[in-house]
Amino acid sequence: MNRDDRIMPTRENCVYTSCYCEENVWKLCDFVRMERPAQLEHLFVVFISNENRTVPLWKQKSGLGDQPVIWDYHVILMQVGVQPYSLAYDLDSELSFPCSLKLYATQALRSDRNIRPEYHRKLRVIPADSFLFNFASDRSHMKNPDGSWRMAPPPYPPIHTEESQMNLDDFISMDPAIGWGTIFSLDHFLQRYTRHSSSSSSASS
Repeated sequence: MNRDDRIMPTRENCVYTSCYCEENVWKLCDFVRMERPAQLEHLFVVFISNENRTVPLWKQKSGLGDQPVIWDYHVILMQVGVQPYSLAYDLDSELSFPCSLKLYATQALRSDRNIRPEYHRKLRVIPADSFLFNFASDRSHMKNPDGSWRMAPPPYPPIHTEESQMNLDDFISMDPAIGWGTIFSLDHFLQRYTRHSSSSSSASS
């Protein structure tokens, strides 16, 4: 990718807090909204989870060797319709930032075919502008029963909207009747976004 084509900061210059992937992605979207607003329509936020909240991802910085990390959910950013192929942005990945979605699929998502059904992934795809407008988190999911933090929070204030202080569960949920965006199985997601990506730049909000 040419430096002139980059719409994001380099990985080193991104706002990042470990274990707050949804906020890291929100900050990426907000950067584009402020600095390159015409590109926002090409960005989609992707929540990866399932009904059991047990989803494996490979090539994660917190992983050991070729073993997957089992997340309750994970969030990446996807860019479509600009390059000849879709791009994936994952600040928790060992892969390049960004990398092609096809490479991310091969190395990080892999396949559901050889893993037990309880680990099969679903993906909620949300237009970036809808995510920016609707997402809210008071970070209560990262607190222990005694009020202490499981992981230190970001240094900036919690993200909220006029309507909500906390709706993270609506984004993690893979119930299509809840929340925003469109729910895909892993196979359908890859069929949609790794083939003819220049014409696959929409998801209902």
